[in-house]
Amino acid sequence: MNRFRLAFRLLRRNWAAGESRVLLIALFIAVSSVTTVGFFADRVRGALDRQANELLGGDLVVIADRPIPPAFTEAAARENLVAAQTRTFPSMVSKGEAVNLAEIKAATDGFPLRGRIRIADAVGAPEREVEGGPKAGTVWIGIPLAARLSLGVGDTLNVGRAKLQVAAIISREPDSVLDYFGIAPRVLMNAADLDATGLMQVGSRVTHRFLVKGEPDAVARFRKEMTPQLVRGQRIEGVRDSRSEVRSSLDRAQSFLGLASLLSVILASVAVALAARRFSQRQTDAAAMMRCLGASQADIFLLNGWQFAILGVAGCVLGTIAGYGAQAVLAYWLTDFFKVELPLPSPKPALQGAVIGFVLLLGFTLPPLLRLRNASTLRVLRRDLAPAEPLSAAAFLLGLAALAGLIVWQAGDVKLGAIAVGGFALALVVAAVAGYALILLVSRFRGAAPGPWRYGLANLRRRTGASLVQVMALGLGIMAMVLLTIVRSDLIETWRKSMPADMPNRFAINMQTDQLPAIQAFFAERKLATPDLYPMVRGRLVSVNDKAVSGADYKEERAKRLVEREFNLSYTDAPRPDNKIVAGSFWKPKSGEPQFSVEEGIAKTLGIKLGDKLTYEVAGSRFTAPVTSLRKVDWDSFKANFFVIGNPELMQSYPASWITSFHLTRGQEDVVTGLVQRFPNVSVIDLSAIMDQVVRVSEQVARAVEFVFLFTIAAGLVVLFAAITSTQEERIFEGAVLRTLGASRRQLTTMQLAEFLAIGLLSGAVAAAGSVGLAMVLSDKVLGVPYTFNALVPVAGLFVGGIGVAIAGLLGTRKAVSSPPLQSIRAVT
Repeated sequence: MNRFRLAFRLLRRNWAAGESRVLLIALFIAVSSVTTVGFFADRVRGALDRQANELLGGDLVVIADRPIPPAFTEAAARENLVAAQTRTFPSMVSKGEAVNLAEIKAATDGFPLRGRIRIADAVGAPEREVEGGPKAGTVWIGIPLAARLSLGVGDTLNVGRAKLQVAAIISREPDSVLDYFGIAPRVLMNAADLDATGLMQVGSRVTHRFLVKGEPDAVARFRKEMTPQLVRGQRIEGVRDSRSEVRSSLDRAQSFLGLASLLSVILASVAVALAARRFSQRQTDAAAMMRCLGASQADIFLLNGWQFAILGVAGCVLGTIAGYGAQAVLAYWLTDFFKVELPLPSPKPALQGAVIGFVLLLGFTLPPLLRLRNASTLRVLRRDLAPAEPLSAAAFLLGLAALAGLIVWQAGDVKLGAIAVGGFALALVVAAVAGYALILLVSRFRGAAPGPWRYGLANLRRRTGASLVQVMALGLGIMAMVLLTIVRSDLIETWRKSMPADMPNRFAINMQTDQLPAIQAFFAERKLATPDLYPMVRGRLVSVNDKAVSGADYKEERAKRLVEREFNLSYTDAPRPDNKIVAGSFWKPKSGEPQFSVEEGIAKTLGIKLGDKLTYEVAGSRFTAPVTSLRKVDWDSFKANFFVIGNPELMQSYPASWITSFHLTRGQEDVVTGLVQRFPNVSVIDLSAIMDQVVRVSEQVARAVEFVFLFTIAAGLVVLFAAITSTQEERIFEGAVLRTLGASRRQLTTMQLAEFLAIGLLSGAVAAAGSVGLAMVLSDKVLGVPYTFNALVPVAGLFVGGIGVAIAGLLGTRKAVSSPPLQSIRAVT
């Protein structure tokens, strides 16, 4: 306790002298930037998930082929979740003598829980969004059924034994876009009318859905509790489980936010490391004096350790409070930008901020503490620092290892974090090697420079260690800012441009082989581009390498679900332009040998490798073939794609329907009506809701990253300040001596400019090269968007590094030029 009180008194003295302020400010900026990004990213992720959940009709859905057990309802009630149920089944409906197959959905009040149904009063009439579904005694019908039965609002539709009035035409239903293969036109009715239809009989094929909505943590607990209770025929899905396009979009959005967040961690670590180094340097004299007065090594270690601990607690608490306040301001500014209310953040970012703050503090203050512990008593008479001992170097490496772990944790993605750590570690090594090489080169040729420039460049060699620290710190800081600039301006824009205006937004399915020429003619008549047509065979995976597979063989829920349902298989002679072969080789036309090509994501999920033999069952018949290639599918293309495709020799003898995708602009909705009227068996699915969601996600991520960019700049400025002031005392003393010897202010300014310009140019060159290289790797391996080189990036890096560091250096060390010599010498000595 006595040591704590003495440490607190020393900290107050150091605070008054300004020695601990830089460290506290650096730690405060570190924690506040991390927690601001963390809190806001947490809220944005929640908002993006909620907006995406509009496509599902709720936050989570339990799908079953039998009535939902009461246990699910009870579990939802315990978590205070809002629930709704639907029952979907095929049945014939009629108007007079006209009869058609329909997919009937009976929904309870409150459906949909997320999103709204879009309806119109007639086919082609203006659309509007409404809350809830049809009232008892009425039905809402899809456009295809209205066209086939010539139904309009006010007409009566016979559904089983019930006669229900058509109250609206459905143009878009939230959860319908998540199911490609509900091939019959939709009839939406109130669950209260279901018994009157008499259609629910023993043995009826009914799909039961139980939807829930609530706070993310409560939904997650519900899923965790109920997943082990699932039996065959039951599954739990979120929007990410249902659609590859949505999952890909949300995962990429989180990668962008995670990258922006971890860059602030890296900048914060550089600032804290520099501030801790300067703090310990200025404490060396006090440590030496205490050693002379009888203090032990343990006393010195604990006294300084308590000071760092107090600063750590203060920095983490204040930084967390500031981070929460900053994200609240941001959320208020962007209220109108999000379609749904931003949910409150979880406490996880606060915990992350505190952990990151203390790990940074311990990782980068432990080496200086060990050094202070061994401060020599001769320091009172001599100004040389005690050399770093092996234990200190090991502690520093431990701090870097802890930082690497924090980066991976903050990224939320092992692959993203590992690439970022590797890229910045390589940049650190390159900066050190290149910096040392430049210092040697400048020292050899500095004689050709004019007087003040020559002396300024000579300072690089004279302060080799300090110069290298500055080059490495500034190089990493500028690299992080330039990399985030690339993410903000180039990669996100590339992602947004990867979704052109003419992307397919309609799917047509259930086309028959003999209809293909007439369908192609239909599009030609309307002067529309003839869409590509793909065969589709429905089959179930029954074995891998002659070993039967079932959901019980897999732990992951998605894998269980995949092997328990039928796959949509296809066949082709040539690989698609939006499919990239990443392993193996694609078959040649008319190769003769049966072969499969599998999408790499599902191959990883199911543990399928090149050479594995897959057996599928189609209509009671089985066929087997080896996997000869793995494909990376561009799900963002919104074209018809398949997890598994075979060559024609393997599959063309099996019964197939055909699928295609095409683009319609607003005002061309009559094309859909004409298509289903001419080909009643064809179903058209509107994907514009999903496309709008993906575009909205990219816009929101762009705005969020722009805001994060402001905090990154703030953290970068702290790095710049800490790097420049790390040698401030030495420069002040040196300037005072030179002023005493007759040097003018102009000469001193020129000397400082030469040194900082050299440091800045090298730092900028390392940052430009490193940021471009790391952006290329991240864009290809993590973000999944192509990277286009922008020559302005390295130019900006050099400019920020050279000119920016030079100007900031002159401003930061102006005291070394303007202070009276005698006053400066007394203050430093």
